[in-house]
Amino acid sequence: MLTKLSGASVYDPVQGWAGEIRDLYFRDGRVAADPGPDAAIDEVHDLSGHILMAGAIDIHSHIAGGNVNTARVLLPEQHRNSMARWLNPPGLTPSMGFAPSGPALRSPLAPAGLGRTAEWSSADIGHRYARMGYTTVVEPAVLPANALDAHLQMADIPIVDTAGLAILGSDDFLLGLLRGKAGQAQVNDYVAWTLRATRCLGLKVINAGGAAAFKWNVRQFDLDDVVPYYGVSSRQILQTLQRAVCELGIPHPVHVHCNNLGVPGNVETAVATMEAAQGLPMHLAHVQFYGYGKEGAKGFSSGAARLMEAFHRHPNITMDVGQVLFGQTVTVSGDVIAQYDRHGDASPGKWAVWEAECDGAGGVVPYRYRERSFVNTLQWAVGLEIFLLAEDPWRLFFTTDHPNGAPFTAYPELIRLLMDADYRASVMARLDQEALALTLLPHLRREFSLHDVAVMTRAAAARLLGLEDRGHLCPGAIADVAVYRPQADRRAMFADAAWVWKGGRLVVREGAVVDRPAGSALTIEPCYDRRIERDVKAYFDRFYSLSLDHFTVGGVAFEREDAERFRSIRAA
Repeated sequence: MLTKLSGASVYDPVQGWAGEIRDLYFRDGRVAADPGPDAAIDEVHDLSGHILMAGAIDIHSHIAGGNVNTARVLLPEQHRNSMARWLNPPGLTPSMGFAPSGPALRSPLAPAGLGRTAEWSSADIGHRYARMGYTTVVEPAVLPANALDAHLQMADIPIVDTAGLAILGSDDFLLGLLRGKAGQAQVNDYVAWTLRATRCLGLKVINAGGAAAFKWNVRQFDLDDVVPYYGVSSRQILQTLQRAVCELGIPHPVHVHCNNLGVPGNVETAVATMEAAQGLPMHLAHVQFYGYGKEGAKGFSSGAARLMEAFHRHPNITMDVGQVLFGQTVTVSGDVIAQYDRHGDASPGKWAVWEAECDGAGGVVPYRYRERSFVNTLQWAVGLEIFLLAEDPWRLFFTTDHPNGAPFTAYPELIRLLMDADYRASVMARLDQEALALTLLPHLRREFSLHDVAVMTRAAAARLLGLEDRGHLCPGAIADVAVYRPQADRRAMFADAAWVWKGGRLVVREGAVVDRPAGSALTIEPCYDRRIERDVKAYFDRFYSLSLDHFTVGGVAFEREDAERFRSIRAA
């Protein structure tokens, strides 16, 4: 069936389209070239007066896995009341197995259109992303031992395609290789085997070696600190894994959660990490949490200018922001040192920290960001400074580190803050003025354009992940399309898309979910020397209670209805 979307103002940075009135065609789930005036069109949608973009891509959002489930169990009060309503979205008919429902409950602190919760069911995640025009989401922290559970959760998320980043850097097998002076080739084989076994798209490193050091009672771990027993530094671990990703041809650079998260003065850690990359590609995650200086009476200030000066000097580095927005959320992280250090700030006052013998560790700490807080105001401002000081939107990415800085449903609020300087000033007027005085934000009047938004949330995100079939509207691309009704209030505009197509199927109409197809899991399968499997199996047989067959993702768990779920991209 050939579908035509006519008359919209189209934004596609890959093709240089910045608001031109164009027609778009798709057939069999893919964007099609203009078939000419005599072609038989099966379906036409007149989108005159609307804004059209490719489906958005979230490169860093914690949507599945052990920490996410722990947060749900720890904080049932934060999702219980709104769950029934959001699981029955308006527009889905009873014949689909859903009943119509009213609007979601909202927190009085949340902007209009944003839900009150920080953690949701898998079905709810898919609905909420789709309503904002998102069609692909990456879970950035899949612990290999928990990969099967994470994939089963992501398989339950409707509409959006998903991908995971496998965590390495504190596991005993890798550190044992480094302690034994294994060569780079053997580490490469282990990284490649891990990505295949976990069916992930890339590699994540969290405070390299920090979780292993925590088990030896280390409570602060810097880039050149050495993991007890293994005799290898955080820098060595990071550089070895970074080189493995590059040599294996994995498109997405090593995805790095730096040392010293949230510590005053940690901007120097972020800068040192950029320099440690030695010119090779590296992605730094949620850098707002590393944008802090030590100036001022309270020893806590903005380091955003210092961070961005270094960022502009290192074109091999990409970053996502991890913007803080005000309201209740819950922090989830594999950085057990950071989570344990902040458990006293838990609001409400309950938290969970765990560690696994051969693998990593992590923690869940609920938190409320408050407008009158000096620290929270500074964090909010630092993230916006990073956005507004960035010279190249192709290297900076739009995240809140869901749910750590804010729920992903707060993205429309963030877009408004970046696109409307007057609105930004009105919000600053009610925040802690002492904190704002330690930032450049009151003097930054830059406003993002729709083209900037399309770059950061579509085109650049797809390029960073190596996803050549999305993030743009070229013929052959997946027909993931989001259409918005222009509004002066950009928050309202991006909170509820007018129409969304996923793979050519209409899934959202007038802000309501009308269909919920299953998404795909995007993976990569780099080559490796099969002898590494022998070594890993021997290790599992000695130290694990489960066999290696239970560790790898696939087999019986996905043999039937999900057999077509996994889609592999090619390594370079």
